[in-house]
Amino acid sequence: MDFVTVTAWIIWILTFLLCIHIAYFAVISAFFFKRIPSIPPHSPKHRFAAIIAARNEQDVIGNLVESLKAQNYPARLFDIIVVPNNCTDNTKAVAEQAGAAIVECPYEVHSKGDALTFIFNHLIKNNDVYDAFCIFDADNVVHKDFLYEMNKAYCNGSRVAQGYRDSKNPADTFISACYSIYYWGVNRFYNHARSALGMSAMINGSGFMIATDVLRETRGWRTYTMTEDLEFTAQCAMRGTKIDWVSGAIIYDEQPTTFLQSWIQRKRWSTGIIQGSEMYSWRLFKQFLKNKNICCLDMSLFFLSPLITVIFAFVSLLSIILNIAYILIFIFPGITYASVFEKMFISFNVSYITATALSTLAIILEHKKISRVGKGVLGYWIFITSWIPINFICLFKRVQTWDEIKHSRNIKISEIEF
Repeated sequence: MDFVTVTAWIIWILTFLLCIHIAYFAVISAFFFKRIPSIPPHSPKHRFAAIIAARNEQDVIGNLVESLKAQNYPARLFDIIVVPNNCTDNTKAVAEQAGAAIVECPYEVHSKGDALTFIFNHLIKNNDVYDAFCIFDADNVVHKDFLYEMNKAYCNGSRVAQGYRDSKNPADTFISACYSIYYWGVNRFYNHARSALGMSAMINGSGFMIATDVLRETRGWRTYTMTEDLEFTAQCAMRGTKIDWVSGAIIYDEQPTTFLQSWIQRKRWSTGIIQGSEMYSWRLFKQFLKNKNICCLDMSLFFLSPLITVIFAFVSLLSIILNIAYILIFIFPGITYASVFEKMFISFNVSYITATALSTLAIILEHKKISRVGKGVLGYWIFITSWIPINFICLFKRVQTWDEIKHSRNIKISEIEF
């Protein structure tokens, strides 16, 4: 077969695979409209440890501890524990002064996952009094009902649960607006939709709960990739442990404000997802075939996302090359440079309108003010499209170190616009 025929077949096969992947997530996401039954109320009963792994967070950690101490939950039923790691500032002193207990790791840690491994093993071995752990990032602030809502979920049978991840600085910049829209979309189109179908939510960095008995069963926290949250999600799927979605347990996260910060962070995410794909995708798929657990298939397909975006870009480039080949070699009637550019223009418009529409829908469904993130809506296509070069780079050159993202937005929970 000649070059043009081979190229056409490659485009057709890859496009078919892309359509299957996209169709799966589109069908699941379509259940964003379905109502989820509310969790029955329960009196405060269970004892929690709020765990915060912190690296050079002196500017923000005090506000997190303050918001945790203001919980609508009996103080006798929870402790706030900060694990400083790789700090060169006053994180420890600020957290201690705000009222947190400090547990220092006696060995070097290279990631948040390492810090969680240490603290869970330490507490279960030396202070095994907690029913569950709630994990936060130092730049978070927490809604006063977070622990109350997680207690309800625990009493209702939840052993792993993800809370609602919101933003504390959505209006700062174009980038922080895009991040905020992205998380609102994850909340609605991913976690809400799956919860409505009885599937597992996805652990999403911070604001999640793990029952102590789960960690006993797994002999502690054991993650090895750059995205410990997604890796733990995959581990839950393979064990058949459902991750519940608790939308009433809200945390507010500080979003990056510059494109460079975003690029560094998303490269780490992409590296972690690719690592997760190599470690878990095939095992998850085999588990799906064996036990018919849809959550295993769900995570297996999610881990393919970086590869899928790169394939999409590759197919688009091949299509342009094929059209030019038709012009130069075969002189097909109706195929001209103008028609090629017209197709590219239409493709751009369709993708831009789709990104804008989905971002707008997420804002409306989550009852946010579009005026605060308007620049994010207009530029959301850029944010999403920039994943393509990030994923391409990470397929060949992985992030090796956990680079620090500086957090400095000193916002108290009382200053959050609900």
